[in-house]
Amino acid sequence: MLAKTTLKNAFPIIILTVIVAICVTALTFTESITRDKIKAQEEQKIQHMLSAIFPDMSRYDFTNDIYTIYSDGAKVGYAFLAVGKGYGGDISILVGLKDETTVKGITIVSHSETPGLGSRIAESSFTDRFIGLNVEDVALRQEGGQIDAITGSTISSRAVIDAVRTTAMEKVKQLTESEGRE
Repeated sequence: MLAKTTLKNAFPIIILTVIVAICVTALTFTESITRDKIKAQEEQKIQHMLSAIFPDMSRYDFTNDIYTIYSDGAKVGYAFLAVGKGYGGDISILVGLKDETTVKGITIVSHSETPGLGSRIAESSFTDRFIGLNVEDVALRQEGGQIDAITGSTISSRAVIDAVRTTAMEKVKQLTESEGRE
């Protein structure tokens, strides 16, 4: 009688354990099948964004979180991801530099800013303001920089500007240190 009660109580646990094991196996199998496809799509997305900033790009190398861009064997610039804290959350930005001091362009990779206001950071009317600027001039105009904030979305604008400037300064320092050692 006791064995029968114990088995009756253990039966749901055994069934749930089998179901969980089947689900874990199925998820692991699905992930292994789709991993390469997802990675290829991400690579294609990055390549598309890089070629939007560097239209003459023929290839790139990725080392130490920095993309080195080449055109027919000649180095034409660098790119990296910058992340800023906007009003609605993180803003991911792909920043292109034509050399260690000059911004080639930026692309907003992702954001969750307010539609109609903060989301205007992704429009070319804002992102084009960075083209050709010295990294040190990437700041709001009222703070001595060369960029005006978007009216009504100062927090989002400031997040992009600060992320581009701060990350660019870090990456430029990293580039000059690595080139100095070579």
